[in-house]
Amino acid sequence: MKYVFLAAFVLSVAVHLRASLRRDTRMRNISKPFLLLSLLGFYLLAARSVSVPIVLALLFSWIGDVLLIPKGIKWFTAGGIAFMASHAFFTAGYLPDIVFSRIPVPLIVFPALFFAALAACIFSRLRPYLPGALFYPMLLYLLINGAMNCFAIFRCISSPTAATVTTAIGAALFFLSDTVLFFVRFNKNGRLKTHFPVMLTYSLGELLIVLGLI
Repeated sequence: MKYVFLAAFVLSVAVHLRASLRRDTRMRNISKPFLLLSLLGFYLLAARSVSVPIVLALLFSWIGDVLLIPKGIKWFTAGGIAFMASHAFFTAGYLPDIVFSRIPVPLIVFPALFFAALAACIFSRLRPYLPGALFYPMLLYLLINGAMNCFAIFRCISSPTAATVTTAIGAALFFLSDTVLFFVRFNKNGRLKTHFPVMLTYSLGELLIVLGLI
């Protein structure tokens, strides 16, 4: 049965990506709610030990997806809050696998500085296109995403396996997806015109996070 949910995820992603390429808003809106629901079903059936924080992380990702469907700053803000909760729950889900005594201090400090500097660089380029009221909340959001990535990296360093590397790659793709989304949504004169790269990196990122956790 778990493979039925995995197949449903792959099919809904394919439909959604095709709609994104064709700029078919109606089909994008129809297919989007099925992405995380099917992935959550796959996780629940495939995981040897289901983690409540991971279930909540996937659930809040789904809520974020749904809230981002309508247009408008209020909906965008509500979706961002849901995704911030998702990142926090992913972080909580990584924590049981992290043994900080195995991680050298520089390898704790460097990822944090890297993502902070990367977020600052990204938002220095975004500043001309963002509404003033959204600048700092969106920067905070990306920093929280970066923190989630840091803990995925700590989990990988603490226990270097194919599974932990897979989750860390997925987390990085999630960060990339959010970055691309900001440019697609707010820089109308940029090269990125469709949500295809946003949803490709997002869907693959969420899948790899889950695969690394099961």
